Amino acid sequence: MLTQRSFRDVLGRFSTGVVLVTAETDGGPAGMAVNSFTSVSLDPPLIALCAALTSTTWPAIRATGGFAITILSDAQEAVCRTFSERGADRFAGLDWVRTPAGRPVTADGLGWLDCRIRTVQTEGDHELVIAEAVDWSTGADGRPLIFHSGRYAGLRERSRAE
Repeated sequence: MLTQRSFRDVLGRFSTGVVLVTAETDGGPAGMAVNSFTSVSLDPPLIALCAALTSTTWPAIRATGGFAITILSDAQEAVCRTFSERGADRFAGLDWVRTPAGRPVTADGLGWLDCRIRTVQTEGDHELVIAEAVDWSTGADGRPLIFHSGRYAGLRERSRAE
């Protein structure tokens, strides 16, 4: 039988990276963890992400007109878990730096993008967001944090013989 749970289970077989989406709002810094993130275009430099309609954080970020993306490393699983919790003090105890536009990004992420929202379109139970990257930088060396089948995972190096 085709159910919402079985659809989610099938999609969970697709491994994704995990990013933080952050902005400086009127109420202070706001952020959320997202695994529905992808590149769209190199020219112009566009990315896409999806934000749940039930998110209490996304409306505040959306209202600023832009956001920063931090690409998380496998050493940042605890950070990701904190940013996935409702009501958590998400910015406490972490080392933050600011993009040239003033948006917070973790100091130890694999890289960051500073983005300006171009379009937001409601699709099902999410908003599909297309944004233009206006600034970016690589960060710390490391392996990405991966989300697969409802769990966090990391990459392992393969030998040349594999």
